Amino acid sequence: PDTPATAPPAPPVVPGPDLTALTDSNAAALLTAYGQQHPAREVALHTRHGTMRIRLYDDTPIHTANFLLLSRKGVFDETVFNRVVKGFAIQGGTSDHRTIRIREYRLHPEIRPQHFHKRGAVGMARYDGKVNPGKLSSNNDFYIVQGQQLTPAQAQAAAGRTLTPEQLQTYATLGGTPSLDGQYTVFGEVVEGLDVIDKIAAEPVDTDKWPKKDVDIKVKVLP
Repeated sequence: PDTPATAPPAPPVVPGPDLTALTDSNAAALLTAYGQQHPAREVALHTRHGTMRIRLYDDTPIHTANFLLLSRKGVFDETVFNRVVKGFAIQGGTSDHRTIRIREYRLHPEIRPQHFHKRGAVGMARYDGKVNPGKLSSNNDFYIVQGQQLTPAQAQAAAGRTLTPEQLQTYATLGGTPSLDGQYTVFGEVVEGLDVIDKIAAEPVDTDKWPKKDVDIKVKVLP
């Protein structure tokens, strides 16, 4: 007799809020609780140019929990680096091929003066303009700073706030994009694989700054 067909195994259930149920008003509470129940502080972001190890910050609990949730749910694995501006930043988290349903909720800002836009800083994009005076972050569009080395005078002139001597020194030696300081939430930094940023930033792009050859993203939460 024919062997009965067996159904494929169901995908593992990933704990955490339903991505279609998150809203601007409930995201902070749900994500904070999720981060407390399922903490982690590092992820590995894999690309065809290599891997970046990213450390997430404790004092940006909403953004950190959100990044962990979307990583574990596989959202970022269906996205690419979709905006690349050499000497400035590489932005990812969007794709024309995403199948996982997710609501476009926004995150309350967690802008901390000690977290600035040095090379390797990881921040969340946001919707600009008068419709977003609260500097609410996107839920899935993140960026990683490449930036440039700047003299202390150049860095201070570009920043929208007073920089510490240590920050000025970092912008001079490591580089960064101080014009973003105080405007966007920085919630992590690349601690290994800074060279991968440069390789992605060197990709040929179209008129929309989208790489002509997709740079796919795979994110794994590290224990």
